[in-house]
Amino acid sequence: MKTDPTQTTTTKASKKAARATRKSGRRSPFASAALLAIGLLVTGGAYAAVSVSTASAEPVAATKSQASVDEGEKLFSANCATCHGLDMQGTTAGPSLLGVGAAAVDFQVGTGRMPLQNQGPQAPEKPVQFTEEQISSLAAYVASVAPGPEVPEEQYLDGEGDASNGAQLFRINCAMCHNVAAAGGALTEGKYAPSLVGVSAAHIYEAMITGPQNMPVFNDMNLSPEDKRDIITALKFMEKNPSPGGNDLGSLGPVSEGLFLWIFGLGSIVALTVWITAKSN
Repeated sequence: MKTDPTQTTTTKASKKAARATRKSGRRSPFASAALLAIGLLVTGGAYAAVSVSTASAEPVAATKSQASVDEGEKLFSANCATCHGLDMQGTTAGPSLLGVGAAAVDFQVGTGRMPLQNQGPQAPEKPVQFTEEQISSLAAYVASVAPGPEVPEEQYLDGEGDASNGAQLFRINCAMCHNVAAAGGALTEGKYAPSLVGVSAAHIYEAMITGPQNMPVFNDMNLSPEDKRDIITALKFMEKNPSPGGNDLGSLGPVSEGLFLWIFGLGSIVALTVWITAKSN
């Protein structure tokens, strides 16, 4: 039986082409187009989903923020404008609030110092008159008129900083007024540095960046946010750990300790002397 040479040549060429195709690993043009289409569909679908969720969230957040500012404006007009003026530029009864920021409002109102009860050398801490939501609205309104220091982030208020560094920074920058044990102390003309025991971490941080009353402002050039965190950590550590030396006598320093020795120590010696003398007679 004879084989057709032409057919044999064609078969060999087909096999050779098939082997070449397998070796090159080429895919069909339709497969590449299909993969490209699938990739575009997946990417487009994901982008559309993210865009829809962002677009739906942004109006809600903006509406909520504007509603908070509007509520804060009403509260300000009813409770603060008498002293600070409707335009926040201050009056003879109160200073300007332009540029004080949300942090100052949160500190002053959140500690009850504002609204002021009566004029005096210093605004004392008293029961808070507003809810947290109202304080937040007031702060948002004041900050919307003129920006200033913002309410601190939670990462700086966790009390997980370096207590050793914080104690050193406190002794250098704060102890001359607040006492080395943060028990507070007297200043001039009826003013005083309040005790820091029991004060929230947020209010301590806000006091450092806003400088209420006679306190200086410690901006980030003086004390970095991490330094402020360390100071808060040291204060909270002292608050949780009692004095290792026994009764701290109010932590008022050597004056109170010396007075205690004079009154009770020498008094006890005199009383004992009188008792011994009376018994011998």
